[in-house]
Amino acid sequence: MSDQLRLYSYWRSSAAYRVRIGLNLKGLPYEIVPIHLLRDGGEQRSEAYRNINPQGLVPVLQHGNRQLRQSLAILEYLDETWPTNPLLPATARSRQRARALAQAIACDIHPLNNLIALQYLRRELKHEQPAIDAWYHHWILQGFAALEAMLKPGPYSFGRDVTLADVCLVPQVYNARRLKVPLDKFPNIVAIDAACLKLSAFDKARPENQPDAE
Repeated sequence: MSDQLRLYSYWRSSAAYRVRIGLNLKGLPYEIVPIHLLRDGGEQRSEAYRNINPQGLVPVLQHGNRQLRQSLAILEYLDETWPTNPLLPATARSRQRARALAQAIACDIHPLNNLIALQYLRRELKHEQPAIDAWYHHWILQGFAALEAMLKPGPYSFGRDVTLADVCLVPQVYNARRLKVPLDKFPNIVAIDAACLKLSAFDKARPENQPDAE
């Protein structure tokens, strides 16, 4: 099987951002295939893309003839296939902690402020933008309050090594800042985000550094 990696990505997608970070941390070369989530009603809704991912979501990582879906599953696939620079710690207890924080973000916080949810509030439920913003802020603030209690910067989420938790945290902080959520009550989150963004793997994955950035 060819080791060629092709990432179907949107520059501002949190889930795609996670996978870009993971690929960079592993030092793996990959090609970006931009999927614009807003243009022409969303390129992810096209028949061609639905053949790649029936959910109509990004990211998808193509590894040879394999189509890999769901960001956390992709990241663990990367860890198992290329174990150098592991994304998960060595002990079962530490791996559980890293996975728990990653899933708190990817499963509990992110779905409530994902593009699909916000578009439904606007298009189907006819909410005005201030109400949508209030929805977004509520769930971010509630979720970040819980994360803040779970974190002790050192300098990363669980000590001196970057883990899956950091890979998920940084994109969520980016989204919170973009939607002007105040972060002054979350010094641990802010400190970890700053430490991660000093690393080239995180910096290269930033939305503004992507070929499809607008």
